[in-house]
Formats: sequence, structure tokens, C-alpha cells
Amino acid sequence: MDNMLIVISGPAGSGKGTVLKELLQLSDDFALSVSATTRNPRPGEKDGVNYFFVTREEFEENIKNDKLIEYTEYCGNYYGTISSKVEELLKEKNVILEIEVEGAMNVKRKFPEAVLILLLPPDFKTLEARLRGRATETDEVIRARLEKSRKEMACFDRYDYVVVNMDKGAQDAALDILNITKSEIKRTSRRLEVKEKFYE
Repeated sequence: MDNMLIVISGPAGSGKGTVLKELLQLSDDFALSVSATTRNPRPGEKDGVNYFFVTREEFEENIKNDKLIEYTEYCGNYYGTISSKVEELLKEKNVILEIEVEGAMNVKRKFPEAVLILLLPPDFKTLEARLRGRATETDEVIRARLEKSRKEMACFDRYDYVVVNMDKGAQDAALDILNITKSEIKRTSRRLEVKEKFYE
């Protein structure tokens, strides 16, 4: 029985970081994939922990040689998931990719067996309130994030599951993801070795 590749997407303000932190505390069966980026490290960030920091030349070489599961360019920098890093982690645990909708669709094309989970706040008003409550971004940035979240909802039906993260409900959302994983493990397509035992 192989470990699973699990994609978590959600708009800014959905609480992805908090929910995933809760999930990792609930179970040792998961590992977070670390993305590669061409941007410079911020104070306190460590290579291999926050990101794999690579040069633009290295990243483009990875693109050319098809060594990335998915990638995107944002604000002049590349971000992406290195295939070999994920494959190594999958030998030990279920691997979680916390990536945006575009990347999630690319993962599903390359890995049809991947489980895609969309993490959302209860409604659009809550999303806006959470973003404004941070008090860390300009009104223009908040409006852009909100508009982007509406566009991303066009891919709603292409996800396998949706988990709603209520206010102060991060642990419940983490439990939902854990239960989804437990159900997926029992899916017949993942347990063909059980069937084979009846034909030995």
C-alpha cells in the first residue's frame, strides 16, 4: 500500500498554515513538501526548511529537464515542487503539497491518484474579514486577493474534497483532512493487493 500525495489549496485567509500545523500534531503519517524558489531568503528562513533556494538558471534547467511536478512564476520569481524530493518523502509518509489552484491542476494531470483538497472559510465575507483583520496588507492587495479567490472557485469541481475551516475551527478542519486520508487508504483502487490474496 503506497503513501499518498495530498494537495491542499485555498485562498489567502483560509488558514492553510494553521490547519496543516494542527494536522502534523495530530498524526506522524504526514510530511510537508518544501518548494523550491528563486527568490532570496528572508531573515530567519533556512534552506531546505522554508524553501530550497536555487538560482534562476538551476530552476530553468529543472523546467527544461522535466524535474518539477509543478511550477509558477510570481512577482519575478519562480516557485515549484521538485519531483525527486517528493518521491523521496513518499517512501516514508503521505506527502502534502500546499500549492495554488494552477499548480494543483498540474499535479492532478501528472499524478491522477493524488488527492486534491480545497480548504475554504465558511463564506466570502469571512474571508474578507480575515484578510482585513491581519492589518498587514494594503486595501489594493486585499481586493486583488479577494478577486483571485473568486476566480479560483472556477476549479471547485475539480477538487476531490472541500473542507470548511470555521473561525477557531482549525483542529476540526485538520481532523477532516485526517479522516479523508483514512477513507482514501481504503479505496479499492489503492488496495488491489487485498484482492490478489484471493487468487494466490
